[in-house]
Amino acid sequence: MIDAAFVRALAFSMPEVTEAPHFERVAFKVRGKIFATMLERDLTVNLLLTPANQDIFTLFDKNIIYPVPNKWGLKGATTVNMQLVPHDMFKDALKTAYCDRAPKDLATMIKFD
Repeated sequence: MIDAAFVRALAFSMPEVTEAPHFERVAFKVRGKIFATMLERDLTVNLLLTPANQDIFTLFDKNIIYPVPNKWGLKGATTVNMQLVPHDMFKDALKTAYCDRAPKDLATMIKFD
C-alpha cells in the first residue's frame, strides 16, 4: 500500500514538479502539463501514460492498475489503486508518466531503479 505522503514525496523528487487543484483531485504537473492526479478519499492515482506504456503496466493486474473507463483511458489515462499497488511498480509507473509528459531535458534526468 502507498499513501498520499508517498505519492507527493515521489512526485516532488522529480524536477520542476508543482501541485495544483484539479476538480476534486490534486494534480501533479511538470512545466504546466499534468502527469498524474490523486484522489485521496478514494485512494486512487490517475497517470497520464502513452497508450503503449499503459499496455505494459496494465498487464500486471487489472484490479491494481487499469485504463480509465472512458475516452481518456483510450488515450493512456490509467488508474492506480493505492491500496494494492506494490511500491516499486508505482515508482516505475509514476516516473514513466512524468517522462511521457516532461520535456526531454527533464525526462532524461529521471533514473529508474
